[in-house]
Amino acid sequence: MLDKHEMSSMSDFLEESSVREKMKRKRKNEDENDESEGNEDRLSDLPDGVLLHILSFLNTKHVVRTCVLSKRWKHLWKRIPTLILHSSRFSTVKQFSIFVSNILTRLDNSTALHALDLNRLGNIEPQILKKILNYVSSHNTHIQELGISVSADSSLIMSCVSSCHALTSLKLSIYPRDRYDFDSGILFPKSLNLPALTSLNLSNFVFCGDENGRAEPFLAFTKLNSLVIGSCKARDAQILSISNATLVNLAMHNSSRPAFAKIELSSPCLRTFTFNGRPVHKICGSGLSSVKQVNITAQMYSVNDMSHMVLFSWLLELANVQSLTVSSTTLRILSLVPDLLDIELPSLCHLKSMKIKLEPSEVQLGLPLILEQDMLKKAAAKSRKEVAKLRKAFKTGWQLPSIPEGIVNFLLQNSPSAKVDITTY
Repeated sequence: MLDKHEMSSMSDFLEESSVREKMKRKRKNEDENDESEGNEDRLSDLPDGVLLHILSFLNTKHVVRTCVLSKRWKHLWKRIPTLILHSSRFSTVKQFSIFVSNILTRLDNSTALHALDLNRLGNIEPQILKKILNYVSSHNTHIQELGISVSADSSLIMSCVSSCHALTSLKLSIYPRDRYDFDSGILFPKSLNLPALTSLNLSNFVFCGDENGRAEPFLAFTKLNSLVIGSCKARDAQILSISNATLVNLAMHNSSRPAFAKIELSSPCLRTFTFNGRPVHKICGSGLSSVKQVNITAQMYSVNDMSHMVLFSWLLELANVQSLTVSSTTLRILSLVPDLLDIELPSLCHLKSMKIKLEPSEVQLGLPLILEQDMLKKAAAKSRKEVAKLRKAFKTGWQLPSIPEGIVNFLLQNSPSAKVDITTY
């Protein structure tokens, strides 16, 4: 059996080459001439199960198009076990809605649905969403992978999700239909019975706290291996507790607004920690001590921001990390820590490799100005002459280096033999 990479390559070939060529031939010849000498169709000789497996990697719009290839393919698409419904593949919202409505009435219901990925940019028509959710619910004992990214009524979606007890992978990015209410977030159920779940990806959810001001939304997922949290918030809670005995990979992505003051990590099997956004959460507990791989792409927006100190506190907890990937912006933020290069770092003692990704200036927002102000402040502590010299340099177009001087050696002070790789995004 081919692996995912090979399947993806084969599906790209099918989409970009085979489908188009065979559609052209279909328009030119009758079905019986397609199988004549010189037009050998080796793809159609494969068993149905193999063809359906290949088609599962394609957007459903392209899967349906295969019906014109030959008589063999006319009804094959109706037995597809995976639906990938992305509105970006359609010119108008109306085309997307008509397509979805049509295929859901033509699919072979005797074929179990194993995976569905719905992505609708903006509001989805309520009747179309209801049809999709009803179809999912009718296969709730078989579906294993579910992804929904829409602006819609969350109660309908969460009701459907809660009935799919066989789910192993769940990705939810739900926003209110009212664009003025986007910052409110969707309440995440305190008890969600998904015993087989191993992968969870959440965006724009609100976790409710208990009487102690602690939110613990993931306790029920006893097989969870991978967790992604994006722009989530807490209600009546200052602490987000991620306590899970099986969690291996944790990724966090946040907006510019603080979501909760502290993250309490108690995941002894945690090996990978990925962060993208503004470091605002203090991390406590034993969670980071087991981490082997760290990926950080930090951001900073204000001169009064304390992101550099939070970021530094994270590094102090990375006692056993072996692989560190950081953006150049992350290193620039870290350089704002007072007297950083004079500090003896107690962590990063087992580092084997460090990768630095150089970011273009347009993604750094107001950081260059923050760095300039910091340099001027440090120069003022020395003399007015130093300040004047620095102001003149800035005026003539001198720019701060992408990687602050001395910071790489600072991070490698306990692992001087670690390999350093500098790349561009």
